Amino acid sequence: MSVSQKLVLASGSPRRIELLQQAGVEPDRIYPADLDETPLRAEHPRSLAKRLSAAKAQKALEGLNNEGQTGLFVLAADTVVAVGRRVLPKADLVEEASNCLRLLSGRAHRVYTGVCLITPAGKVRQRLVETRVRFKRLSRDELESYLASGEWRGKAGGYAVQGLAGTFVVKLVGSYTNVVGLPLYETVGLLTADGYAVHPRWHASAKA
Repeated sequence: MSVSQKLVLASGSPRRIELLQQAGVEPDRIYPADLDETPLRAEHPRSLAKRLSAAKAQKALEGLNNEGQTGLFVLAADTVVAVGRRVLPKADLVEEASNCLRLLSGRAHRVYTGVCLITPAGKVRQRLVETRVRFKRLSRDELESYLASGEWRGKAGGYAVQGLAGTFVVKLVGSYTNVVGLPLYETVGLLTADGYAVHPRWHASAKA
């Protein structure tokens, strides 16, 4: 395993960090790349997730290069929750979360995550993953209790499937880790395809 390999995660999301760690990958640096995530006019949710993930990776790379850091793997992701072509916000206010959950109640929606990797050679690799999720019809008590939990704060679509909202999911078709925020199968595939030593790190972890 090449100890010179350095991986930068262009996200401060605790969920993405934990998912990478689950895959046996420990980022060498966390470098959040904050952007205006407003969809463009008539932009499809799929296109939005791809565009933002690429923009985050590129912004992080530019910042790192300005610091004189080169030869890095830069990984970024963006998750979009949508009902049809309607993109749901990352809820910061209880009213936003309430509106999202009322819309999702009793119906199916889709979760898209764009993953972008920029290699040390400057190659840009991308994947887009889609998962279909159906929620049960939420009672007033379920809705009010979930809002009171505060778990929705900062979450796309106003929920976190790995938490209390997991009890709302009737059916999930596709990648579960995609809904959490980083599809592991596709992410590890991107890394290994471009020479990042994921699996040898498992041996080092077992010896620790």
